[in-house]
Amino acid sequence: MKVILVGAAGRMGRAVARAFDEAGIGLAASVDILPANLGCNHYSRLNDVKEGADAVVDFSRPSLTEELCRFALDRRAALIIATTGQSEGQKRTIEEASAHIPVFFCSNMSFGVSLFASLAGQVAAAFPYADVEIVEAHRGGKEDAPSGTALMLANTIRDVRGGGRIVCGDRSGGRRAGDIGISSLRFGEGAGVHEVIFDTGFQRVALRHEAFGPELFARGTVNALRFIEGKEAGLYQVNDILDLKRNAPLKCT
Repeated sequence: MKVILVGAAGRMGRAVARAFDEAGIGLAASVDILPANLGCNHYSRLNDVKEGADAVVDFSRPSLTEELCRFALDRRAALIIATTGQSEGQKRTIEEASAHIPVFFCSNMSFGVSLFASLAGQVAAAFPYADVEIVEAHRGGKEDAPSGTALMLANTIRDVRGGGRIVCGDRSGGRRAGDIGISSLRFGEGAGVHEVIFDTGFQRVALRHEAFGPELFARGTVNALRFIEGKEAGLYQVNDILDLKRNAPLKCT
């Protein structure tokens, strides 16, 4: 399999390139404003890439969403989007592209986070009237807040409850009954921590997931590539790889 890696010079891009090398996945080209020096042809603009590839993997920024989708459609290549913070219009562009090519779009490439979200849904079902607060902490340089993962967790809980207001960091006037709160912290160089707290007034249940480094998400990207290879057009995510009924990953690392 040959891959075009977008956002190749960043922290995640370099980790993904190392994971690809270990997994025997070849780089057809790399794309980034900064040089990546990954042993393949490098471009500062995606549309300048001349090489063909089986898949395009994106770890850049959401502003490139439309360009990525057009590029992958033109090349008939599978597309993996691992960035977060897309607008509703950009998400619609991704969905439209998935009608013609396989697209793997997930706010968090960690399989542990998908299992974590499944557990949060189970607790939400058991305690439908509990106060819920999601606390997420990321490195100081992360631009989007709340994180895509925090929003995924909040939406999972809201879906189980059949509704509810998602409140992001608004402390004026406190929380209303049924609110799903999200508090975001940005500091240091940590890879990411998410905690979901359910408080019934009589007891408290807390679930926590902590990522120790970018290698976790790089391994998830390798698994996503292996999964999407040869797939028909469609929109895929980590839950499509995991068998959550058995609560067991399928050949994942």
